Amino acid sequence: MKYLHAPSRRDVLLTSGTLFAWAYLPKTARAEGRDPRLLTIVLRGALDGLATVAPVGDPNWVALRGEEALTLDGKIPALKLDAFFALNPAMPNLHRMFQDREAIIVHACASPYRERSHFDGQDVLESGVIKPNGSDSGWLNRALAGLAPGDRVNPKGSKIFAVGPVTPLIARGAAPVLSWSPRNVLPASEDTVQRLLALYRQSDPKLAHSLDDNAKLTAIEKSGGMADQKPGGANPGQVRAYFAEVAGTAAKFLAQPDGPRVGALALDGWDTHYNEGIASGRLSQLLAALDDALAAVKTNTGPAWNQTAVVLITEFGRTAHINGTDGTDHGTATIALLVGGALKGGRVIADWPGLKSADLYESRDLKPTTDLRAVLKGLLKDHLRADERALAENVFPGSAGVKPMAGLVA
Repeated sequence: MKYLHAPSRRDVLLTSGTLFAWAYLPKTARAEGRDPRLLTIVLRGALDGLATVAPVGDPNWVALRGEEALTLDGKIPALKLDAFFALNPAMPNLHRMFQDREAIIVHACASPYRERSHFDGQDVLESGVIKPNGSDSGWLNRALAGLAPGDRVNPKGSKIFAVGPVTPLIARGAAPVLSWSPRNVLPASEDTVQRLLALYRQSDPKLAHSLDDNAKLTAIEKSGGMADQKPGGANPGQVRAYFAEVAGTAAKFLAQPDGPRVGALALDGWDTHYNEGIASGRLSQLLAALDDALAAVKTNTGPAWNQTAVVLITEFGRTAHINGTDGTDHGTATIALLVGGALKGGRVIADWPGLKSADLYESRDLKPTTDLRAVLKGLLKDHLRADERALAENVFPGSAGVKPMAGLVA
């Protein structure tokens, strides 16, 4: 597949739900008698890690989030993970995987990026370099290009694949990739519209003005009773079905004997500036949809689940405190989620920084204590048998001091 142009920031927002998959089998792993699968899911918009996996054992937790703080004895109780952490109650499938030692949560982690721009954060997250706009290829593609390829998969003459709209940065590079897009595309969520609007205010003021006017007309229409009082974008049922379809189909491809072994896709909608709804609102609905998606991956990989690892990453976290509109703003540290039968799971990995005001990053965010690159390096090294030197020099340039996290894979 040849790349005719680098994807724009607008393009980045249009790749949600498209699977990009490597067309080869990892030769070294196969020589060991293994047939590993790896699926990377990018959660675009910045996931609130504290609302997903709550530090219920931290004495400052309830004071920090107030009525929005998840607790084990709350009105909607959180799901206990260990003596210190609890999972959002919207994710019972993930909780079962955790209990079955098929899930790992890495808390207080972040990429090297320390600002709070979605686009720059996503660029660093997907490129694997330290600064935005530092590479036109992605860390996953570079990792695959450095693996010794085994036999090429034969996806039935490519008939089961449709060409996706734009290849995201994480999958761009020298290694050939296949792509598939779902037939049905979700309506743009309100946060996606606002992110596009912010982009166009800088790059195309006339278009931004037109979009702004349209948004104002829509608001007038709703306030005047001319339309149903519904938020922009898809309803919760649509999101739930869409997430499950996209992730479930990805799993089906990866499970096929002649299918790809490594894939990547993105799921949008995690920018929760207002009315976050941690236990019973918007975020809860998104997490429930993600939970269904993870269950679909497990179901659809079938016997291959035992050799599958799924890693879910996001560009940064959100503020430790709730803001004035019952949401959270752009933050720093968050969580990485890992699921799969290939993992040594049932653990929350965290060098916990604390939640006292003095412990917060810039007095507002959860402080990052684990480098996300260590997690990704650990998976690539132990699951796909990527070379550690190549990981430090080429896949994540300038990361020699960041050692691969050991012990993630069973």
